[in-house]
Formats: sequence, structure tokens, C-alpha cells
Amino acid sequence: MQIRFANTKLRRLCEDEQAMRRKLGDRQARLLMRRLMEFRAAVTLSDIGRLPGARCHQLTGDRRGQLTVDLVYPDRLVFVPDHDPIPTKPDGGMDWSKVTAVLVIQIADTHS
Repeated sequence: MQIRFANTKLRRLCEDEQAMRRKLGDRQARLLMRRLMEFRAAVTLSDIGRLPGARCHQLTGDRRGQLTVDLVYPDRLVFVPDHDPIPTKPDGGMDWSKVTAVLVIQIADTHS
């Protein structure tokens, strides 16, 4: 799966292990690196959805259209499909089996 980042600062953080460890700590950095490797190894978003530890799910409310995977609680890796238009099923829901690219938008606590 292709991964892009919403801004240069986020891209640099996610591509530089030392910067990641400095900013996020060892445990969070290891898990973030693992999640990014999982995305790169996946063919579609459906592959990520089948990883039990990732708990990939769509958000609701003012974050509708965004998805997350778990990092160290309470933080999540927040992303959106990087398609225009976003692949949909006949019922209007997102078709995860056709999402082959994502745009990472932030690392955040989405519970607040």
C-alpha cells in the first residue's frame, strides 16, 4: 500500500527512527514503525483491518471519513484513503478492499 503524509514535519518524523524515538519515546516509536511496515506490506486497507492488534476502524462525528490504527494508548495513527473519489460499496460505505493508498494526517488521541 502507498503511504503519503499530510505535511513534511509528519513525514520526517515517520521516516527518521531517531527523531521518532526522541519525540515519542521508545515504546511508541517501535509500535509506529511496526504500523508503518504493516501498511507498506498490505495490498489494501482490508489487510490492515484483519490485523487484530491494529484495531483499524473508521471514526465518526467531526472525524467522519478518517480511520485510525492503535498505537500506545491513548494515541492513534490517523489517516484517510488517498483516493479521489474514495472507493465505495453499493450501500455507500467505504470499500476497504479497494483502498490501496493512504494519507497519514496525524498521531493523536482521538478520544478527546
